[in-house]
Amino acid sequence: MVTRESNVPSTSTLPGTDVRQDPLVTYPGNGLPRTGGDQSRSPSPRSAAAALAPLLSLLVGTSLPVRFEFWDGSGTGPAESVGVVRVESVDALRRILWAPGELGVARAFVSGDLSIDGDLYATLRALRNAAPRDLGALRLRMIPRVIDAARRLGALGPPLPPPPEECLPVGKLHSPSRDAEVISHHYDVGNEFYQMVLGPSMTYSCARFESCNTTLEEAQAAKHELICRKLAIDQQPGARLLDVGCGWGSMAMHAARHHQATVVGVALSSEQVDFARQRVAEAGLDDRVEIRLQDYRDLRNEQFDAISSIGMFEHVGTSLMLRYFETLRQLLKPTGRLLNHAISTPGGSVLGRRSFVGRYVFPDGELLDVAQVIMAMQQTGFEVRDVESLREHYSRTLHSWVTNLEEHWEEAVSLVGRPRANIWRLYMAASANGFDDGGLAIHQVLGVLPEDGRSGMPPNRLGWG
Repeated sequence: MVTRESNVPSTSTLPGTDVRQDPLVTYPGNGLPRTGGDQSRSPSPRSAAAALAPLLSLLVGTSLPVRFEFWDGSGTGPAESVGVVRVESVDALRRILWAPGELGVARAFVSGDLSIDGDLYATLRALRNAAPRDLGALRLRMIPRVIDAARRLGALGPPLPPPPEECLPVGKLHSPSRDAEVISHHYDVGNEFYQMVLGPSMTYSCARFESCNTTLEEAQAAKHELICRKLAIDQQPGARLLDVGCGWGSMAMHAARHHQATVVGVALSSEQVDFARQRVAEAGLDDRVEIRLQDYRDLRNEQFDAISSIGMFEHVGTSLMLRYFETLRQLLKPTGRLLNHAISTPGGSVLGRRSFVGRYVFPDGELLDVAQVIMAMQQTGFEVRDVESLREHYSRTLHSWVTNLEEHWEEAVSLVGRPRANIWRLYMAASANGFDDGGLAIHQVLGVLPEDGRSGMPPNRLGWG
């Protein structure tokens, strides 16, 4: 979570920690409406809002950015708010006690003990902006208050089991077996669910919107066409393309259908591969497209004119980055091109095992700085010829996916369950915010394998602008 610095005064002097003087706290049974009313009546000291007010002040500041409402009907925070954080059960506090920080909050959210109503994007932004940067330094100061509040509210007890949607892979990091496990965790949740979220294109990566009126499906086709042009597939009918992490086959099918390419797509998700093979057959492209359930590290003794890697690099990791590019280099013909399309972040970031995304969305995922990617490509023999950021396009893509999910919410819940539907909605909305504020980026990096100084590249970008 991206946060900002906050100079937090001593808890004994924090405004609002004396709940008897907090005009925003409302309580069940005291005759006050939950969004305002006569604020002169004394609050019940036993309410959840009263017990947790000091903790909230430490976590999100003395001027609460959004409203918080609790299982007992009490609440605190502004009556008019972009959103409401609902603490549905005392178990939310119990989960956070046993896993302080993001992991405990994630478990509460996934289990349904915590929810968000209202504008999800704005609520997440408000909470992020209000949170102190150094939460670790506050923990020692929070512990006595948290334990006291938990005791008063009946939250003390043994740890609750984590939600079954949580993934904690075993084995050597980025080994083939462990990679297959985490890929299955994310992608093997049902093709019907992904069809609902992604739309007809079945493309799970950043689209490229050419105008304000471009639909998601048109934008995904435009992205595939852009990659074909960058790789010169459009100029080589019959070119042999390798699509690494081919997903449901959309890029492979586009290159074969529109440019007569011969394509090999590899992926580790059995559900993706089965669905992609079905799509290829139904489109009459099985003479030009082969979809394999295969690890890219097992590709040997083959040669390709071009390689696309779209939304797969995030699973590779720093430790295997050089091996990844070296493996792909050996598969390319001289003057062949590689297009690496991946999320990045300044300075790089490991999706930690105690984070929401690391446990529930992309276990073992890593986001690298684009500078690291460029350096690794050049160290393994590629000449980097073009770098393009699609940051704003990914925000729009994610907004489209969230809209699709929300419009088919009950059907999504029936397919994958409410916890997993909650996970996807939260992670996609939070990611959209990350692309909006620049904490996340996405780059297409184009490299070529020169032969005796010849790159075969055009003199400018006019061919793919």
